[in-house]
Amino acid sequence: MTLLPQTELTAADREHGLRLLIIEALFSGGAAALTSGVILTAFALHLGASNVMVGILAAMPFLAQLLQLPAIQLVERWRRRKQIAVFASLIGRTMLAIMAALAFFSGTTALLIFLAAQMLLCGLGAIGGCAWNAWMRDLAPEERLGEVFSRRTIWLTVISLVLGLAAALALDWTRAGSAARNGVFAAMFAAGCVTGLISARIVAMMPEPVMPPAAGRLELRALLSQPLGDANFRRLLVFVASWQFAINLATPFFTVFIVRQLNFAVSFVLLLSVASQIANILALRLWGRLSDKFANKSVLAVCAPAYILAIVAMIGASQLGDRTMVKLWLVGLHLIMGATIAGVTLASTNIALKLSPKGSATAYVATNAITTALAAGIAPILGGLLAQFFAARQFELVARWSSPGGVFTLPVLLTAWDFYFLIAGLIGTYAIHRLSLVRETGEIERRAMVGQVLNETRRSIRNISSVAGLRAATDLPGALLRDAQTRIRLKRAQQARTRPMR
Repeated sequence: MTLLPQTELTAADREHGLRLLIIEALFSGGAAALTSGVILTAFALHLGASNVMVGILAAMPFLAQLLQLPAIQLVERWRRRKQIAVFASLIGRTMLAIMAALAFFSGTTALLIFLAAQMLLCGLGAIGGCAWNAWMRDLAPEERLGEVFSRRTIWLTVISLVLGLAAALALDWTRAGSAARNGVFAAMFAAGCVTGLISARIVAMMPEPVMPPAAGRLELRALLSQPLGDANFRRLLVFVASWQFAINLATPFFTVFIVRQLNFAVSFVLLLSVASQIANILALRLWGRLSDKFANKSVLAVCAPAYILAIVAMIGASQLGDRTMVKLWLVGLHLIMGATIAGVTLASTNIALKLSPKGSATAYVATNAITTALAAGIAPILGGLLAQFFAARQFELVARWSSPGGVFTLPVLLTAWDFYFLIAGLIGTYAIHRLSLVRETGEIERRAMVGQVLNETRRSIRNISSVAGLRAATDLPGALLRDAQTRIRLKRAQQARTRPMR
């Protein structure tokens, strides 16, 4: 094993690296599943974090991406992406051991140390991630990006699913604030530290192709001028910024909303996360096939609106009076969000990589990450700061139907986090509009993509079950299917006519 880049990569070397890429996902996914997302927020609430601290904690992974700026120059000058990725991972993940120890303490000091450790972990992750993304861009063949990263994401989701269920059971068996609950959180973060270090070891075994020779010393401004000077990539950046702001204004506070406003246990939030991950697993292969067959933008045109609608529909949880109905509503929304965010994540990552020139993708990938960092980092901090403002205000809308038989009244009362979900929906609608301006080769219209999604789903269900009623439920109206297929054939014929002759 060597940490030095290789001047030549054989087909066997490349395939070996791609296999390790999938195996590594089990360990990096394990570390993330045990120390991030719902568990990280729950741990912060366990330590006594306020809404502002929750917002800062949610913003840290994104704002840390601003370290991509010096990381770009580090990668371009040192030109050893594997070494940067491995060392950053080793140092950063030792912070998880410190967080594990903090489970037995409380108060402001423990919270500040916790935030500092998380900041260092996120910062080193950003530096290593800059090198990692550019490295993967040169390792994975472009025509297999969808296949490779969808398989990797499936394994990431599987391990998150398994460990999420285990975490939910462990938290359900312990009482909030008890010594046993302290031990559960400590064990989670200690295990995350171990699996994270194993992940770094596997990354060190993967081959790295040598970067093309530098044309000379590059200043940061000159390096960023290439992606910023690309009009189509700028349009993608506007979509990324507005989309990330929309979803990160609301989603980081789902745990706070469900635990504090709806008064459900943290274990139920983890079960919702598991339901979302199940939907994610079932949908990923479909989105991977469609992104490779057509275009990433076409996948986004279906997934992004559905995801935004699900966020807005979270308002319904505070309107329902029956606790069982609220649970079913939340489960349904998390299934929708899990399935659609799978397509959004895969397609948005692939489209950024696809629009980046091969061999010099560092600046493009980092610029995309910086845009994400600013938008997604500002949103939860703003949400946390405005929490008290919205908590003290209500908006009530009453719909009344009068008839000879009586009067039916339907009150709608927006309070606290409901405002965030509504605002996120409005900003998300603007983001979807900006997506329509991005150009990508091979895209098809939304209606045709919906037809393909339903058709692929119908085939998958037929492979799973032979129940006639289940199959009939997936039948499409014949006119819609024929229309979708006709549009696709016309699109392919047009591309064939415009393809240059060799």
